[in-house]
Amino acid sequence: MIIGYIRVSTDKQNLENQKHKILSYAQSHKLIIDEFVELEISSKGDLKKRKIDELFLKLKKDDTLICTELSRLGRNMLEILNLIERFNDAGIKLIFVNQPELSTNQSSALSSLLLAIYGYFAQTEREIISERTKQGLAAARKSGVKLGRPKGAKAKVRVLDPYNLEILQLLNMNVSLSSILKIVNTKLNKPITITALRYHIQNSKDLTKARDNFKNQSLLSV
Repeated sequence: MIIGYIRVSTDKQNLENQKHKILSYAQSHKLIIDEFVELEISSKGDLKKRKIDELFLKLKKDDTLICTELSRLGRNMLEILNLIERFNDAGIKLIFVNQPELSTNQSSALSSLLLAIYGYFAQTEREIISERTKQGLAAARKSGVKLGRPKGAKAKVRVLDPYNLEILQLLNMNVSLSSILKIVNTKLNKPITITALRYHIQNSKDLTKARDNFKNQSLLSV
């Protein structure tokens, strides 16, 4: 059995585009897609909502799952690698149309090596960001920096306001906006764009005051 898995996070992405790529790959490799699983949901949804659990019920040993790329499976590299390992343990072959070197539908030492390398860097990046954030929070407390509105304030809280302290620490560690965006989006119900993040940083009074205290000269580097 061969299943094509198609997932988009927003209506701005095109389900048909992914489907076309999968069908083109299947045609060129003389494969027949038995079924498509299509859904529009953020990667923040759990495995059940993203129908990953459903895939494991439908697919058996020596069956194949095709999707356009790694990111369709999960929210971050660690989760994706864990899912790949789970598929491998079940004997289910994986094909990534846009990343054929990572496909597991053939015994490839290269795909195993690349996935292992990706896993290493994903774990390392997570540990480094975690440690730097802890250090930044400690430095902020020591400096007496306080973020957030005074108790009892009635002003509207913007979606990123609860994360101002964390954003500040990441900026102070010269973490790029693109990396901060990835971190923040894992915490939000609806992902934001880098433009929205940049606007928030530039227009948040809390962040402006805190940035002045830290005297950081390169806060908005991407």
